[in-house]
Amino acid sequence: MAKIGKKQIQQSASKPNSALKKLNALVGEWKMEAMKEQFKLEGQTTFQWFEDGAFLLQRSDFKPAELPPAATMIIGGDESSETFGVLYYDSRGVPRILQMSLTDGVWKLWRDAPGFSQRFTGTFSKDGNVITGR
Repeated sequence: MAKIGKKQIQQSASKPNSALKKLNALVGEWKMEAMKEQFKLEGQTTFQWFEDGAFLLQRSDFKPAELPPAATMIIGGDESSETFGVLYYDSRGVPRILQMSLTDGVWKLWRDAPGFSQRFTGTFSKDGNVITGR
């Protein structure tokens, strides 16, 4: 179980990619808390517009730093799909390509790869300031 709390960042894109408009709910600084076995992990993630709103940039970091590693994601999309493409890279040097959706207050990330598929589903609170995920 993970909870993410949001701090607002004042930012607007001058030439936004209209396909990313609904991702504005993610923009800001978020405090993260997660439990891994008996360890409580704390960290932060920031979502901000990149290249005048052509992409959404996410940077995250946990304490202790190695569990999980610091990561950067570049999120993009186009009008032809309800899903987004995500390029992931972390402090271990691990690259990933994931898919993402954000629909009706439910944020999903997934990767289907032989031998190592990944899934995350987070649900926004009614006020949009907390995401509870698995």
